[in-house]
Amino acid sequence: MSMKPELVEVLPAHKFDEARLLSWLQQAMPNFGNRLEVKQFQGGQSNPTFLLETDGGRYVLRKKPPGKTLPSAHMVEREYKVIQALSDNTGFPVPKARVLCEDSEIIGTPFYVMDFLEGRIVSHSALRELDRQERLPAHHCAIDTLAQLHSVDVNAVGLGDYGRPEGYVARQVSRWTKQYLAAKTDDMPAMDKLMAWLPENLPSTDECAIAHGDYRFGNLMLAPDKPEVIAVLDWELSTLGHPLADLAYYCLPYHLPFDMPGMRGLLGEDLGALGIPSEQEAIARYCAKTGREGITDWHVYLAFSLFRLASIVQGVYKRALDGNAANANALEVGKRASLLAETGWKIASAGEQT
Repeated sequence: MSMKPELVEVLPAHKFDEARLLSWLQQAMPNFGNRLEVKQFQGGQSNPTFLLETDGGRYVLRKKPPGKTLPSAHMVEREYKVIQALSDNTGFPVPKARVLCEDSEIIGTPFYVMDFLEGRIVSHSALRELDRQERLPAHHCAIDTLAQLHSVDVNAVGLGDYGRPEGYVARQVSRWTKQYLAAKTDDMPAMDKLMAWLPENLPSTDECAIAHGDYRFGNLMLAPDKPEVIAVLDWELSTLGHPLADLAYYCLPYHLPFDMPGMRGLLGEDLGALGIPSEQEAIARYCAKTGREGITDWHVYLAFSLFRLASIVQGVYKRALDGNAANANALEVGKRASLLAETGWKIASAGEQT
């Protein structure tokens, strides 16, 4: 299986005026050149992403999807802001952000352009595409990179206004409840239970860091020749938030079945045979890197992360029904929302009893 992102011809629903884009980029980016070839990356479910082949090099363009979108979703302007701040002010691994266009007249929606990086992307946490000896260091590097992100001084890099510094989980529960209800297509009892339970069982401590919001191997680019993270991608859901919500999201595969297509789960796998860490080992490494003695309310962070992901997946499903999802298999992905919600409710209700 290839570890390079899959490229296809631009999907019919996402075609735009390439000549107009070229003209704008020639003005915005000196030495851009006169040639522009556009291909679309497959794999992302939300903001359509494209490879730009030019005389001046290769770049990546991300834009909002066409058509009607849910409120406050697909904010490529925010993605650009956080990537630019991190690439300009820290040693954190992100592509260099080049230009942002907020004028929808150019290609139909706002977009931004960043550098293209050559590397490997493995979407499943089992990391079967890697040699066994690479898997443990790849997981360790992923955890260390997350700890590095959460250690960035948000004010020092100009991101003090990137979100509210308190009440992240409560706000996110409210936001994704609204997003789920806006995208609801069928009854989902576990979501109803989580929507009632989460506001009454918020984490006992509040913290603030840059929260990526979708931190998983599918959004991490590894170096071509070693198990090292060279870029963290897809910042659409990032904000100032609780760092442990990011960690819980990274650990979700430990709670999802390995044999359900698209779930990217590890539950039921022989982790030792694979050569990857257990959930407890991942948490312990993160705690060591961030100076924590331990984590309380872990079940709350897990239940919240599963609830939020179920809401996101439901939105993908609704967009597929409406005909404007970015990925061809979005209809299949959307059907998994109920499993995520049921797993979240199982963890929430079990945690209350311990």
